[in-house]
Amino acid sequence: MLRLYGKIFKTGVITEKVRKPGRQGAEPDEFVQTGEQLRQIVDRRFRGSLAIRQVDAGSCNGCELEIHAINNAYYDVERFGVHFVASPRHADILMVTGPVSRHMEEALRRTWEATPEPKWVIAVGDCGACGGEFGVSYASCGAVSNVIPVDLAIPGCPPTPLALLQGLLTLCGRL
Repeated sequence: MLRLYGKIFKTGVITEKVRKPGRQGAEPDEFVQTGEQLRQIVDRRFRGSLAIRQVDAGSCNGCELEIHAINNAYYDVERFGVHFVASPRHADILMVTGPVSRHMEEALRRTWEATPEPKWVIAVGDCGACGGEFGVSYASCGAVSNVIPVDLAIPGCPPTPLALLQGLLTLCGRL
């Protein structure tokens, strides 16, 4: 144990210093501007709260990491009125990632059916949008649109938090 503490004291702090918001390298200004535009639409059309249910239909988890990133303290999408919920019965939007595996096909349909009307579906990432590397095979149904109707596809492998927020803005602006 003493050897470990000695190594820690010799090495020192090796992480980057935390930058204050508004300075170069801090939270992107474009993210905040996009978020504020989304906030105005959410306030007007959804009475201040947009509920999203995220469904992993068989992805590699790259898209989930980016979705979790927009929910962390750095990006904090909840300040713009966007909330992730645990049940499709409370959701306005289904955000589906990955190519739909055959094992998840029925579960995704049931989730879509459990979501109350009006409901919208966003296919996240290249795999969700077109099947990506996997396509249609014995184990994969391919794109989300092959299983349930999709209102918007956000391309990228994986899409950035800004691209996810811009996709939400695009979908909410269309409604």
